[in-house]
Amino acid sequence: MNTNLLIEILRNQVTPALGCTEPGAVAYAVARAKEILGCEVTKLDIEVDKNILKNGMSVGIPGTSEHGILFAAALSLVIGKSQYILEVLKDVDNESIDRALKLVESGIIKLSLNDTISGLYIRVRATGKSDNSEVVIRNAHTNIVYESKNGKVLVDKPCTAGIESTDKLVQNIEIKYMIKNFSIDDLIRFSDSVAIDDIAFIQNGIDMNMRIADAGLSEHTGIGLAGYFYSHAQDVFSMAKAYTAAASEARMSGYLLPVMSSAGSGNHGLVAIIPIAFIGSRNNITQDKIIRAITLSHLVTIFVKVHLGALSPVCGCGVAAGVGCAAGLTYLLGGSSTQIKSSINNMVAGISGMLCDGAKLGCSYKLSISVDAAVDASEMALKNIFIPDDNGILGDTPEKTIQNLAKVSNIGMKNTDEVILEVMLNKC
Repeated sequence: MNTNLLIEILRNQVTPALGCTEPGAVAYAVARAKEILGCEVTKLDIEVDKNILKNGMSVGIPGTSEHGILFAAALSLVIGKSQYILEVLKDVDNESIDRALKLVESGIIKLSLNDTISGLYIRVRATGKSDNSEVVIRNAHTNIVYESKNGKVLVDKPCTAGIESTDKLVQNIEIKYMIKNFSIDDLIRFSDSVAIDDIAFIQNGIDMNMRIADAGLSEHTGIGLAGYFYSHAQDVFSMAKAYTAAASEARMSGYLLPVMSSAGSGNHGLVAIIPIAFIGSRNNITQDKIIRAITLSHLVTIFVKVHLGALSPVCGCGVAAGVGCAAGLTYLLGGSSTQIKSSINNMVAGISGMLCDGAKLGCSYKLSISVDAAVDASEMALKNIFIPDDNGILGDTPEKTIQNLAKVSNIGMKNTDEVILEVMLNKC
């Protein structure tokens, strides 16, 4: 087993993000295009795929009361720094908000949908008085594959998706896909045996995500969902649900604190980390064990996501991070490899149909449902209650179950995103 590769995948896929990753990725591309241009932007054209548009329409922008991709792009023109990557808008203040609002009102920013392209796609064209620049992101939120200025190509990377290659450049771009070379058993063994010093960085995500959860509860951000769950909590598991919802409400309303993402999503990171960290702490489980459990949660989340794709018709918080959370909880609470793998099947059996209808405050409710389901899937597995593999899309191994889930999502639900986006756009 290539321990170093799994550590590298974790470091690549478990990264800080400020606000929702879809408008954040657009803002990152805008900041880079602005920097390449090197002068005042007089026109900005943004083209995105349907999933970026769907997830960026209604979500709050950190540190502001504004929403959506257009405002995120305008704010990035004012303060965006590409060196911050998905924390590109962290220097926001009242003056920059006012300037961004004026840019939106000026009409220099145009947002369009590319409905023919598949996979994550962002193209930004910035025009100045006599210069122009272009930046393209593909397949992952921070994966810039193309840059140019005045027609001169500066960056042109191979645009691959899940290709096994010996080419170092391709591997670096698509390192997350290398997790397909491992089995769930491999991920369990790694999490259990890797030197704790090699995964000590996982603690940063615990601290980061618990901080925003505390802020969400104490400052009553969002719509009051977390407060409702908190006031009705009966045990450590329902408290974990309240904390996860609180973090999501704070994040989706634009609270100015970063979260640690997982597999390219901040909300995935909240589900993958908070329930395990909270339950482990309240049960006096050692911090080393908690870190190992969250490591497994991240790895399973990433494993599912590389099969589903960066963005999909199904809610990744449920069917990716929720699955990772179930596996991590089962490990945390002393489950065997068989029980951990069965918790994955249990989870998919129950929550595989949850749709993604864009990033928004309501996602906090979906996260709470995912935590509930993950707890149930884990508890069932720990009591040796396993949903039979002849049921529905379940396979005789967790790997086969995940492949079946991806087939249903990527092939069977091919037109779902278009219909969801049509419904959302017709409400405007």
